[in-house]
Order: sequence, then C-alpha cells, then structure tokens
Amino acid sequence: MFTAKKYDTDMNVMMIYRNDRYLRGGDHMPFLAKGYPAVRFTELHEDFRHQHQDVRTENGVQYGDLPKFVDYSYIARVTRVNAAAVAEMANAPAQPENPGMDVSKLTNNTTLVWSANNEPDLSGYRIVWRRTSAPDWQHSVAIGKDTTYTLKNISKDNYLFGIQSVDNEGHVSPAVYPLPVFHR
Repeated sequence: MFTAKKYDTDMNVMMIYRNDRYLRGGDHMPFLAKGYPAVRFTELHEDFRHQHQDVRTENGVQYGDLPKFVDYSYIARVTRVNAAAVAEMANAPAQPENPGMDVSKLTNNTTLVWSANNEPDLSGYRIVWRRTSAPDWQHSVAIGKDTTYTLKNISKDNYLFGIQSVDNEGHVSPAVYPLPVFHR
C-alpha cells in the first residue's frame, strides 16, 4: 500500500485478508497451495459477465474473458505497482537477524533485541507495532543503529512487533517478528 503511493502508481491498493473472492479463484492460488507468498489484483467493481467462463452470448449479452473487455490502463497500473514492489524489495537492506523480545521478567515495557546488519549504507532500524487485532502497522519509531530498544509503557501482551532495517535513501526492509527470548 505504501509502496504504491511512494512510487506514484496511480493505484489505490487495499489489502483483503482472505485467499480469494467468493465463487472465484485467481492465478495466485496454485502458488499459495505450494507455500509461496502470492497476491492477486482485482478491480473493486468487477463485471462478472467477463470472468473466466465459457465464451457465449445469451439474450444479447456477451459472456467470457475476451480481449475486447481488457482494461489496458488498469493492467499498466498493476504493472507499475508490481515494478514498484520489486524495486523496493531489491533496494531495501537485509532484514535484521536474530530478532528477539525479552520475556525474562514481567513488565509493561517491551525490550527488543537483534543482530546488527553489515550494509555500509545502513542508516538504522525502525520498530513497528500494532494492536493484536489490527491488520497493519499502526506505530513506528526510528532508533538509529542500536540493536536493543525498549518501548516504554508498551506491553508485549497487547501488541505485535516488528523490526525493520532502513538505508540512507529511506528504503525499508520487510519487518521481522521478534521471538520470545530471555535477555541476551
């Protein structure tokens, strides 16, 4: 979602948290079935007459997935989103390794630890977090190059956390989830 806006793709990307739409299946399904991450792009207001089905005409209405119904402008925008995502991933620094969340004592603070990256253009790290019921990161804090950070009055019981690497140009790695550890 953020990458689509950052690279001016002219797309309003919306995450839908289910495998696919009802009564249909996309080209991404075989990849998911084999354990590969995959996404699908669909129009917000689909014309169901032009979905994958037998090409036919009934009562003067054309059915089927035919080239004359393709929205090439939409396909170009989808391509821009894919290219932006690939560019962002290719330019991003490596994810932090050995992410951990200190669970050695009961506290309302949350301490995260990880191993340092070795990229020469690394500017630092970012901690992200969200309520356990939220689908997207709600909060973030940039922390420089330290590899330990304590979030004051942010309880590990109420949030999910991630750690990201950030380079000097602002490219950000995908977040890694810290696993419970006893203070290292």
